[in-house]
Amino acid sequence: MKILIICSTFPYPPTKGRQQLRTFHFLEYLNSRHQITLLTRRSSEVTDDELEALREQVTELVVFTTAPKDKESLGLIDRAKRLGTFIQQGTPPDILDNYSPEMAAWINQAIADSQFEILACEDRLDEIYIDSQWHQKLGVVLDLHFSEYGKYKEQLKAGDSDNELKDQINLGLQKRYEQNYLEKFSAIVTVTAQDRRIVKKLEPESSITVIPNGVDLTKFPRRITNQGGQRIVFVGNMDRPVNIDAARFLALEVFPAIRQRYPEAALELVGAKPVAEILELNDLPGIIVTGKVTSVVEYLHWATVCVIPIRQGYGLRNRTLESMAAGVPVVGSDRALAGFEVDGSTVPLRAMRANTLEEYIYAIGRLFSEPKLRERLSENGRSLVETEYTWDKVGQKYEQVLIDTPTLNT
Repeated sequence: MKILIICSTFPYPPTKGRQQLRTFHFLEYLNSRHQITLLTRRSSEVTDDELEALREQVTELVVFTTAPKDKESLGLIDRAKRLGTFIQQGTPPDILDNYSPEMAAWINQAIADSQFEILACEDRLDEIYIDSQWHQKLGVVLDLHFSEYGKYKEQLKAGDSDNELKDQINLGLQKRYEQNYLEKFSAIVTVTAQDRRIVKKLEPESSITVIPNGVDLTKFPRRITNQGGQRIVFVGNMDRPVNIDAARFLALEVFPAIRQRYPEAALELVGAKPVAEILELNDLPGIIVTGKVTSVVEYLHWATVCVIPIRQGYGLRNRTLESMAAGVPVVGSDRALAGFEVDGSTVPLRAMRANTLEEYIYAIGRLFSEPKLRERLSENGRSLVETEYTWDKVGQKYEQVLIDTPTLNT
């Protein structure tokens, strides 16, 4: 098939972020089977080498330049005006900021010339380029990385909101916005079942398929040995609020209780861009803050247990997948394990669940002292990833959605 994929976020390198990771691997899979034209945008941060590396992943690469926008300098009046525009026009400011007339003209001409059989839109940022009538002449698919409406709904429900009034306003605006733009698409893909439920309520007539993220097993091989010792690792970008909260909870509440029982226990907080709240944890006994590392998988293989005490946000956790792929036993919160079948009467035990301080102490203690339990979680976690979460597996599912997506005239 001739497929046009629109992705304003430059999807390379795949290590840069969650959106780059997902889009890059879908491109890699599809390009070996179809003719892929990728339409994307390049900021000043994108190097020529990165541009050429991405070009190798597609049949045709069309690149537009992203003009820098200084949102940090906006004052209260400017922010109020942006909110007013959102209320009046129904389109969020970040979507309007991202809009490129040149890019829109290219897309419109390509559709008018019937150059493609399928148009796939990578996330909501590019829905502004999609005409509501296009799905009468070709398949139009949205790969929705996450629902903004769902994010605000979850924050308010969980009490995680920094500004409840602002989030309540955004909740209503995002609900209206998503209801309007979701109608443009013949088919919608979500990363989680939770987002599928949200989208289905907003757009009941839509065809929605859940396709999770995957793992590159060559980059996250299962470790050879059943690692003993008393070593804990937590991995994540250390400037993200959800990871800052999790790391501090682990370091300040869970780990001191573990050290009382296991004085030789060690904790490594592994991840780039550690903020001051993370760096100060480096002064505590038994704790090392690594900053950016060359190989995350080496730290996973080194650990006795990977603890993922996420208490905020929602969505599929790539770090949970990567840890299970690497064969390290995982102790995670409900949020860290959401979407994964890891325990229960009908599935083998693949990770240990913990949400309270006592549950973390119990789970970590058992894994420190029981080699057979560590081996069991290592084998079962790796098996789950191999069976359901490789990029080839999820790529096949995405390809099938594109193949099966009808126009209104078929």
